[in-house]
Amino acid sequence: MGRRSIKENKSIWQKTREDLGLTREKAGDLIPGFSPERIEKIENGRTQIQPEDALLLAEYYRTPSLRNYYCVNECPIGQVHALRTESKELAQIAVETLNAVNKLSRSRDRLLEIVEDGEVQADEYADFTEIKATLDRIALSVSNLQLWVDEQIATGKLEHPKL
Repeated sequence: MGRRSIKENKSIWQKTREDLGLTREKAGDLIPGFSPERIEKIENGRTQIQPEDALLLAEYYRTPSLRNYYCVNECPIGQVHALRTESKELAQIAVETLNAVNKLSRSRDRLLEIVEDGEVQADEYADFTEIKATLDRIALSVSNLQLWVDEQIATGKLEHPKL
């Protein structure tokens, strides 16, 4: 029987495992190629977590948000480029997406004027920056929707689409 951790600053990897009621031993039995010692090293930051480790933990813990956590917090490229997705209700995602799409619709003609010559002029920069921010909100909404779908599949509420 595993001991219960009293550590205060637990990593997301440890919190997720414990929230699932898994000891390191049980998690090691569940995840191919993982030992309790390897899990402990990842959880305590004594070994650098690798992308394939994050993918396996996310899959076997049925917690798709761990993939985004890894990309945003652990991966040097993702720290610069990945979008920080959030678990949200489908209705909230839909409203945020539609609001951003509607705003972009209203800005469409201005975007065409700005990009027509292939350059963003100094007097166009403020409008262009605002349009780009709207596009960024749309991209984030799409990422949040993908996370929602992945969570529904992981919990068995949706069936994985057949390709």
